[in-house]
Amino acid sequence: MTTTPRTISRSHGVARVLVANRGEIALRIMRTLRRMGISPATVYTDADSEAPHTLAADIALRVEHYLDADGIVALALDCGATGVHPGYGFLSENADFARACTDSGLVFIGPPASAIEAMGDKIRAKDTVAAAGVPVLGGFAEKPGQPLDDDELLRAAEETGYPLLIKPSAGGGGKGMRSVYAPESLLADAAAARREALASFGDATLLVEKLVQRPRHIEVQVMADAHGHVLHLGERECSLQRRHQKVVEEAPSPLLTEEQRRTMGEAAVAAARSCGYVGAGTVEFIAETDPDGGLSFSFLEMNTRLQVEHPVTEEVVAVRGERGVDLVELQVRVAYGEALPFAQEDVSWEGHAVESRIYAEDADRGFLPSGGPILLLEEPSGPHVRVDSGIARGGAVTSDFDPMLAKVVTWGADRAEALNRMDAALASYRLLGCVTNTAYLRRLLRHPRVIAGDLSTDLIASDPPEEAPDLLSSVAMAAALDHQLDLEIGPTADRFAVPDGWRMGGPAWTPWRLRAPGHDAVVVRVRRDGAPGRYLVALADREPVALGARRSADGTRLTITDADTTVTYARADDPATAHRWLGLEGAAWSLHEEPVTAALREDDAAADGTVRSPMPGTVLDVPVRVGQTVTAGTTLAVVEAMKMEHSVPSPIDGTVASVAVRTGSSVPMDAVLVTVEPENPADTPSTSTEEQR
Repeated sequence: MTTTPRTISRSHGVARVLVANRGEIALRIMRTLRRMGISPATVYTDADSEAPHTLAADIALRVEHYLDADGIVALALDCGATGVHPGYGFLSENADFARACTDSGLVFIGPPASAIEAMGDKIRAKDTVAAAGVPVLGGFAEKPGQPLDDDELLRAAEETGYPLLIKPSAGGGGKGMRSVYAPESLLADAAAARREALASFGDATLLVEKLVQRPRHIEVQVMADAHGHVLHLGERECSLQRRHQKVVEEAPSPLLTEEQRRTMGEAAVAAARSCGYVGAGTVEFIAETDPDGGLSFSFLEMNTRLQVEHPVTEEVVAVRGERGVDLVELQVRVAYGEALPFAQEDVSWEGHAVESRIYAEDADRGFLPSGGPILLLEEPSGPHVRVDSGIARGGAVTSDFDPMLAKVVTWGADRAEALNRMDAALASYRLLGCVTNTAYLRRLLRHPRVIAGDLSTDLIASDPPEEAPDLLSSVAMAAALDHQLDLEIGPTADRFAVPDGWRMGGPAWTPWRLRAPGHDAVVVRVRRDGAPGRYLVALADREPVALGARRSADGTRLTITDADTTVTYARADDPATAHRWLGLEGAAWSLHEEPVTAALREDDAAADGTVRSPMPGTVLDVPVRVGQTVTAGTTLAVVEAMKMEHSVPSPIDGTVASVAVRTGSSVPMDAVLVTVEPENPADTPSTSTEEQR
């Protein structure tokens, strides 16, 4: 939809809107504000003083934290803003913040505080939409401050019928949710859910609903203005989730027919009307089909803000036959009192769009949080490829904020074309310095059930995609050649000064002992094979192979050739940790060179007791001391990253030989935490000296 940009102002001059958020959503909102002729302001914390959103705004104002509602309102007024856009997360669904903005004379670019309150409590929201005729799941709920006793809970569960889903009335994001399949576990699961709900949201009230066994998560985008107009912009399929967190979204859903889309859209509009909604909102449904293809759906919740996955709607919605809408622009216009510029009958859908969320996590190591410096960043581009990103080369991914770094969105004339374009886009996404889930996303989208559109929220857990191919040997050989290239110093008259392994009687091998996080060290032997850039390479006891190696002039590419193939890796160095990073087709590896003599220590078996950090983060606890006897499984350290705690156990029985960190330390991934000397060193196999040959 093309809209003629015009300035929205409540006073003389160009309007200014403060974006009370960070990362990719702050940058995405700023793009629309600038196109509309509105000056963007933003806030930042000390951790974000050089972040892309901070540098992109016309004015950026320091705030202690992004949840400082009073401080943000004061800064908005001080900088001359007429409105505040909260983005998503942080204060976006905080009714008190919305009310504080309006009470201060600022336009809150979101729904009224009353609508946020009505939909923010799951029990109240369910009652509100049910009264409007929206289908809801069977179940029961506690009253605030009045938890059901054990007998009442068991009786209500029996009347509803198992299996059940327990969830907190307040909050979201999957926190506190428990699936219950039998009465034997109900009381323990309810107690655990109450504890987590109280810790996360300050409210232990529970809502219990029938558990749909193979549910699909389908949500409908609604828009409403202050003039009584409410319409929907179709649905998004959000069934690909891990631990209740969305991973991939698409629009439209491959499940719905046109008639089902109309029915679900009308239910979403009724839900929005029931709470006096204004602005952009999303009504989420749990859907399932019967063997005959019939659809049933029930209200799940309403998100009273812009959704992370809103771009797929923007890509497929057509207004009066013209594809493309800007939901942020519509948000701004209705917030400032304008009527929606089109009606429901003007809306149609064209093609298919898919969104993949790029997370800082290592899918091949149990989805551990990742982080580190952004040494190289190359994001996909091209026709019908969109990237909403909040990071830049030279920055860093830390545990201070949410692990989502970017969103890759592709459009196609049909679903197959959108998926194929997504695979190509993810293959060209290159981020070195921090492990991401990019390669995992490619495997997930090639899953037969995903290709067929046979989705459910339990697919990732119950029917995971194929494991990553084991390419470490090839990558280690490439990394060894990259290290060998460091020794190339060009022609010289002194043959003995050239560090290529030449010696009288024949060339010598240069051994490179390399280790990737979570893997044992491997030894790769390299020697020059004639002309510069030509080498013989031997991995462990394998026969040497002839390979060529060269770097690009800017050092960002490493090309390896053999007799039949040429492979070009993205390449980067991390001087702080001495890790060498290589990337290929969406995957990335970091390898660290260990001194060859590390394998020849007198206590070579102690290497088996070296415990490293599985992720970058902060050391919360080191509950052992030097000289303490431990057994395999004893917690040696606790590391926290992305608000996730990870206990690091001892791999062996033995005695703590050294402690390399202390509580409060920041550690990179793979940093040594504790070393344990084995109880019986003689029982541990010694390290081969093959690498020295």
